[in-house]
Amino acid sequence: MLSSLAAVATGGAGATFTVKNNCTHTIWPATLSGNGLAVLAGGGCELGPNESTSFWAPPSWSGRFWARTHCLFSVGNNSSGECATGDCAGAFRCSVSGATPVTLAEFTLGDGGGVDDFYAVSLVDGYNVGMGVQPSEATAGTTTGRCRYAGCVADVNEQCPAELRVADAGGNTVACRSACEAFGAPEYCCTGAHGTPATCGPTRYSRLFKAACPSAYSYSYDDATSTFTCAAGTADYDITFCP
Repeated sequence: MLSSLAAVATGGAGATFTVKNNCTHTIWPATLSGNGLAVLAGGGCELGPNESTSFWAPPSWSGRFWARTHCLFSVGNNSSGECATGDCAGAFRCSVSGATPVTLAEFTLGDGGGVDDFYAVSLVDGYNVGMGVQPSEATAGTTTGRCRYAGCVADVNEQCPAELRVADAGGNTVACRSACEAFGAPEYCCTGAHGTPATCGPTRYSRLFKAACPSAYSYSYDDATSTFTCAAGTADYDITFCP
C-alpha cells in the first residue's frame, strides 16, 4: 500500500511529525524511509507513558511508523535486543521493516508541485497497538473532507479470532495476525489470481478489522475509505499510539 501512495503523490513542503505514547506502558516507536530521503528519529526511539517526541521530514519524504512493544535492549542508542512485536532485526534503530503483525502509519509527502500529502493507517500487516493520525489544526485549519483523523482506536487484540492471535509466554494476546500471514492463501494476500482490485475483495477477517477500525486499511485494495490527503505543505501530523 505504501508503494501505491508513493506513486500518486508528487507535491508539498515537508511536515513535522509528533509521536505520542498514550499507552500505559513503554513503547519503542520506529520509522523507516521508503525512498531514502531521511532517517527520522534515527530509525527508532523509546517513549514512556505520556511522553512524546517531534521531528521534521523533508518534501517528498515517504515512509512508515510503527510501535515496538515489550522490548529488551542492551544499554545505548545503538544497542541490540528483541521486541515481542514490531521487532526490526533486533536493532534499536531500525533500517528494515518491523516484524509482523504490526499496526502501521504510512505517509508520502508532496514536493511543492501542488499535489497533496497522502497518509493512511494500515492493518494489512496485522495489529499490535492502536494508532491514530491527526493533521494539526494549528496549520491545517479545519480537518474536514479527506484531511482528517485516520486511525484504529479499538483494541483489536481483544477481538482477535483465536486462529490469528499472537500470545506471550503468559498467554496474553500481544498482537493479531493478518489472514494473509496466518494462512498464506491468495484470496487473503491479494496475490496470483486474486492480484487485482477486481479479483481481491474483503474477506470475513478483513471485515472484522474494518468493523473495529473503519478508517484503517483492512486489506490491500481497501483504498476508498482508508487513504487520506491534506494540501501539501499545510499540515503537520500527530501520530498517537493507544489513542
